[in-house]
Amino acid sequence: MHVLATQLATLEEADVAVDLGQSPAEIVVLSFSDTDLSALAAAWQRDAEALPTLRLASLKRLRHPMSVDLYVDSVVARAKIVIVRCLGGLDYWRYGLERIADAARDHGVLFAALPGDDRSDARLAAMSTMPAAALDLLDRFFREGGPDNLNNGLRFAATLLGRRQTWQPPVPIGPISVLGEVRDGRPVALVVFYRAHLMAADHEPVMALMSALEREGLAALAIAVSSLKDVAIEPALGRLIRSHKPVVILNTTAFSAMRDDDTTVLDAAAAPVLQVVLSGSTREAWAESGRGLSPADLAMNVVLPELDGRLLTRAISFKAEAPADPRLEFASVRHRSEPDRVDYVARLAAAWARLARKPRCERKVALVLSDYPARGGRAGYAVGLDTTESTLEILNLL
Repeated sequence: MHVLATQLATLEEADVAVDLGQSPAEIVVLSFSDTDLSALAAAWQRDAEALPTLRLASLKRLRHPMSVDLYVDSVVARAKIVIVRCLGGLDYWRYGLERIADAARDHGVLFAALPGDDRSDARLAAMSTMPAAALDLLDRFFREGGPDNLNNGLRFAATLLGRRQTWQPPVPIGPISVLGEVRDGRPVALVVFYRAHLMAADHEPVMALMSALEREGLAALAIAVSSLKDVAIEPALGRLIRSHKPVVILNTTAFSAMRDDDTTVLDAAAAPVLQVVLSGSTREAWAESGRGLSPADLAMNVVLPELDGRLLTRAISFKAEAPADPRLEFASVRHRSEPDRVDYVARLAAAWARLARKPRCERKVALVLSDYPARGGRAGYAVGLDTTESTLEILNLL
């Protein structure tokens, strides 16, 4: 069997067998979320000497069955506690979860299979070997997130191993957090990003974008949200929009936020919403691909947001590995901004803000339609779409 040495890979490249090269530890945590793993690394590093040894790994690197088998035999079976936070549930990583569950029963490992979101998952709970009360508590530590909660989660896990350790129960963190301030009467640009990035201190691209917006003469305000579809954020976000009246919104969250009534929570601003991509791929993979963005990025950050009427800008950051911590045998994967692409998006946002302030009689708007010169009748051609009818509807609205 030939197994490749591990390296940072795109989702498309992760379906080959790899050896993560980790040695055993007392606690093992696996997740699809880079922010989960980065936040856990920071939480463990705070009290490394007092906490059990820890291994962290991304499930994105354990997609191939041979990768799973090797990791289970060399690391999981020798652990005392294994926590898997699986976004998408059992069917998204069935083979790995079943292999870990079998190994946990065979070797007396405490296994916690947790959902990757805030919804309970009975099938994952049934696979776990950890007592129900402990399983529920660990789930709450992860749901609330942040270095403090995760540090206490690791401390609690230490008590399951018989260690004397103090810990505090999970502390709820509000559904939104606001960065920046509005001053000088400048027009407001509102940046929306995931709270998980803030909790993992992985929001450098957001800070870079805010600085670039400020250089363009806008007052940059950023709001970290659990999800734009989370009803818990609506009151606070609504108050913020009414108070600051943003002239442009820059959204970095993925997927569609459309509600059952065909509206989104951002519609209250009556402002253009620019879709800004924080890519899940490395810069090298993006640069070498003739397509550019990966299929996952295209689906989550381009196609689905278009359902909400968002205006695509470009990717302003890519994933990159931070220096590895040899104690964890793990390197956090973080977003790293691209300055020229950040500046472009800031200039585009400023242009939309200027357009909003212009009297209607001074606005000049052009609609550019595609044309395929090789064949006749292909002006505005788009499979499954009535471009002509859409153009007329836009003109009527204008």
